[in-house]
Amino acid sequence: MALDPQVKALLDGMAANPAPRIIDLPVKEGREMYRGIAATLDLQGVPIGKVEDRVIEGPGGDLPLRIYTPVAGGSGALPVLVFFHGGGWVIGDLETHDALCRTLANEAGVMVVAVDYRLAPEHVFPAAVDDCYAAVKWVEENGGALGMDVTRIAVAGDSAGGNLAAVVAQVAKAEKGPQIAFQLLIYPVTDTDVNTGSYKENASGYFLERDGMIWFFDHYLKGADRNDPRIAPLKATSLAGLPQAYVITAGFDPLRDEGRAYAEAMKAAGVDTVHVNYDGMIHGFFNLQAAFDVARDAVKAAAKALKEALA
Repeated sequence: MALDPQVKALLDGMAANPAPRIIDLPVKEGREMYRGIAATLDLQGVPIGKVEDRVIEGPGGDLPLRIYTPVAGGSGALPVLVFFHGGGWVIGDLETHDALCRTLANEAGVMVVAVDYRLAPEHVFPAAVDDCYAAVKWVEENGGALGMDVTRIAVAGDSAGGNLAAVVAQVAKAEKGPQIAFQLLIYPVTDTDVNTGSYKENASGYFLERDGMIWFFDHYLKGADRNDPRIAPLKATSLAGLPQAYVITAGFDPLRDEGRAYAEAMKAAGVDTVHVNYDGMIHGFFNLQAAFDVARDAVKAAAKALKEALA
């Protein structure tokens, strides 16, 4: 397994011109740095049919959402994807994942509802879980009036957002609603074990580092039980009855092994699951479409799976 040449060129450039690590900065500055990375390495100006920002009542107060209608929306109600951004539950926002949400909306022909959930360390676990679950409930109860087909709801997210999507699917199963038809899990956090093979192989030098994940966990999980399935969905007693899943992992990602383990556990529980590993990619590649050809292809493939699942 070798790094994709475009990935290697980017990492070599970063090594030659080292910048401060996000985890070595104050949280506010780390968030600004992450926004800058997204603005530089992801697509910009992706056409979209309509974008609407609105605020709903969440468990902790105002909960901002951003609703995307695809370019070719048509006149009928559209399936809906509720999207949770990555960033270790600490960084990331609606802006850092705007291009990805636009692309998924257009490629899959769905409305996308991106959730600006509360971040740590200001709001620790389970604030993000509560916000994301509340957003899906709101979509089911109110989306029909906005042109959404609420009988066809999917959840998705990358990294910490993939964790939240997996957790929300489990909570919805336990609570018998909302009804979720599909989960798109992009290199999700599914466990809190930082000593897996992929953590050891990819501990540093590949964008997301082991030290970074420890930093994220420490900010998000203050005083929490790290074996709680709402933190580590891989530790759930049973995965039977979960929605159909499409799980993406990257070869040079500390989270590779736990993403694969979650996909395999869902398959073993009878869940219709597809797992795709992009051998030469690093964590975060889905948001680097402007830099990597494979990223653009991967997003299109995921959107195709989403579209087919909700057809």
